[in-house]
Amino acid sequence: METPLGQASSRRVSAKLSSLAPSATLAVDARAKALKAAGESVVGFGAGEPDFPTPAAIVDAAVAACKDPVNHRYTPAGGLPELRAAVAAKTLRDSGLEVTPEQVMITNGGKQAISNAFVALLDPGDEVLIPGPYWTTYPESAWLAGGVPISIPTDESTGFKVTPAMLDAAWTEKTKVLVFVSPSNPTGAVYTPDEIDAVGAWAAERGVWVLADEIYEHLLYDGAEIVSLPQRVEALGDRFVIVNGVAKTYAMTGWRVGWMIGPTDVISAATNLQSQLTSNVANVSQRAALAAVSGDLDAVMMMRQAFDRRRLTMHTMLNEIDGVTCLKPQGAFYCLPNVTGLLGRSIRGKLVTTSADLAEIAIDEVKVAVVPGEAFGAPGYLRLSYALGDDDLIEGVSRLQQLFAEAT
Repeated sequence: METPLGQASSRRVSAKLSSLAPSATLAVDARAKALKAAGESVVGFGAGEPDFPTPAAIVDAAVAACKDPVNHRYTPAGGLPELRAAVAAKTLRDSGLEVTPEQVMITNGGKQAISNAFVALLDPGDEVLIPGPYWTTYPESAWLAGGVPISIPTDESTGFKVTPAMLDAAWTEKTKVLVFVSPSNPTGAVYTPDEIDAVGAWAAERGVWVLADEIYEHLLYDGAEIVSLPQRVEALGDRFVIVNGVAKTYAMTGWRVGWMIGPTDVISAATNLQSQLTSNVANVSQRAALAAVSGDLDAVMMMRQAFDRRRLTMHTMLNEIDGVTCLKPQGAFYCLPNVTGLLGRSIRGKLVTTSADLAEIAIDEVKVAVVPGEAFGAPGYLRLSYALGDDDLIEGVSRLQQLFAEAT
């Protein structure tokens, strides 16, 4: 209905935000926490959040920063100069990519880095290729920035990876950005160096920008090594933005420190944007992040060993369920089991037609929180995080085993 001339619109919330999907992972985690608060015995596989405390040396740096009045004031919108320099040094150390501090901007977590990158790169109608299954934020952030997210479905037959042929089939003259994630959330897929070379060469030939999300770079298993696409593919030139942060590597999800790395004109534009939206990231968090990226990786290696053990346990237990199959993840801390073998069946009198139904039954009947694949553009799958204690992991998957065994 059109608004009468001279009258304000009756719409209370903008059309854009009314259409924005909420974060499915955060919604599942919130429901699990609410049930726990009500006294229920809940096992939550929803949140991608390490269960370890932030390493003590990082916390100590934050405590000291709290006492220094310099951190009680505004600092540059793009981040503390010493942290930007430390991120540049850390990037060279870990992936071999040489960048200057001017190519680094500190953000309020990885999500803001992704949002900033899309706003800086996209004009209305520009298309963004997003291999699926994908993290829920990519398409929504691209759309908010005026872009058109284009999902490229993958499955077990390709190891949940895209090939240049698949990318070429999705490419149009409006394609501006390719989102590239290795290790992947939610699949745990890790591209080999040869596969990265092929994807990078395709992007270089097509003149497509690459948004490389490297947040899980240190969570690799079975001998996989850190490989950064922008570092390997020189032909790509400076048409890349890397997003990363301290959340997953250092168990710092609540500290909210991420960063984006790219050419100086893009970083400058994104810094102007951030200066209007949020100004600088909290200084105490930045000081903690400085201690993290400047320090050793001993605590990180300890956490990775625990994740590796849990990965193998969860993978084995999921594959023991009739009607469920699961590829072994090589990175991050997620399993993405295929549950199509349970669809069309009934569990405790409830017909299961979608993986979303299955997730609902799991939380209702046995108080196990999982994220349905629909949230990741992957109906027929569930995502389970193994970033939780060993005993809780075994208890939760055992409940699912018993519940799904009742499918008829």
